[in-house]
Amino acid sequence: MSQIFCNRSIYWFDIVRIHNFGNGNKTLQPDATILIFEKKPMQDESPKRFDRIVSILIQLQSKKIVKAQEMADRFDCSLRTIYRDIRTLEASGVPIYSEAGIGYSLVDGYRLPPVMFTREEASSFIAAEKLMQQFSDQELGDHYASAMFKLKAVLRSSEKELVEEIESNVLVRHTGGFDRSKAPNALASIFRSIGEKLQVKLLYEAVAAGQPGERIVEPVGVFHENTFWYIFGYCHLRNDYRQFRTDRIHNIRLTDLKFERQHEPLETYLNSSKATTTLVRIVAEKYVVPFMKFDRKHFGFTSEIETPDGCEMTFMTRDVNDGFARWFLMFADYATILEPLSLNDRLLELMELAKARIKSNEKKPETSRPGQTLNLKL
Repeated sequence: MSQIFCNRSIYWFDIVRIHNFGNGNKTLQPDATILIFEKKPMQDESPKRFDRIVSILIQLQSKKIVKAQEMADRFDCSLRTIYRDIRTLEASGVPIYSEAGIGYSLVDGYRLPPVMFTREEASSFIAAEKLMQQFSDQELGDHYASAMFKLKAVLRSSEKELVEEIESNVLVRHTGGFDRSKAPNALASIFRSIGEKLQVKLLYEAVAAGQPGERIVEPVGVFHENTFWYIFGYCHLRNDYRQFRTDRIHNIRLTDLKFERQHEPLETYLNSSKATTTLVRIVAEKYVVPFMKFDRKHFGFTSEIETPDGCEMTFMTRDVNDGFARWFLMFADYATILEPLSLNDRLLELMELAKARIKSNEKKPETSRPGQTLNLKL
């Protein structure tokens, strides 16, 4: 697209073709070149492009290396657009280092003064701060609180008033799932371990263990699932990759030992889990479906479809005989197992065990029931 001044006005044209006239043309000088244009309506994308270029510069400051495709995905534009914007930054004097196949980075030491935050960005800090207070450990929470003071310090007065007004009316209630009492700085220690490639020593209590045991672990990453934080890493005791729930860690200590192995990104291991799963299909009455939705993902829920008989749900569960079966019993009077039919036998077995325990408890004398006080008339 070309820009041409005509009668003191600016028009934008697409070059359709270039025609060269030879000596046979009587009205033009020999070898004169005529450009034939197609007039296009003017589209001023300057504000949008300016915002994108500024955002690219901020993104380059946020990471050591940023890939062009990463920026193209973020701004929903082509790689050619990103290349053009990068050249614009370079022409403006921004020292950008690039390497084919690697990405872009700023030369060490180059920084811009802090940018101002919008009202929406300032409001988002509140939610993040409240979540950090409830779902991180003590040390990370303290560091984040310190960072929040620095963020609030660069806000304009109007944004500060907005944050203060909203802050007092936002509450995140802690409903359990993250116990900070045993190892209050577990997450902070793991973050340091991952960043510095140092092994950690855990005093960890497994589900079936009666007491905690010592583990040497090379943490690969941390993830949050079903209200719990998990550490995924290579366990030297088991000589394999394992995951550890942070609320079962009694003690954690950073060692001076470097990682002995090269690890793939966390997502690689989580997406290629070796755990075997079982396909389970059930149908539930519509009345009970809202109550099942609360925690069904924890048992491998994948999809649902509406049927004349109710809601048919599909699960890929890892523990069909204990985990899924015991959860299903809560809704067994409103739901039916479609497959595997062998799961019905397990449900009957669990109900028989519960029935036997209830009958056994009924035969005990009143004085032996724990937690119950007898009213004896003397």
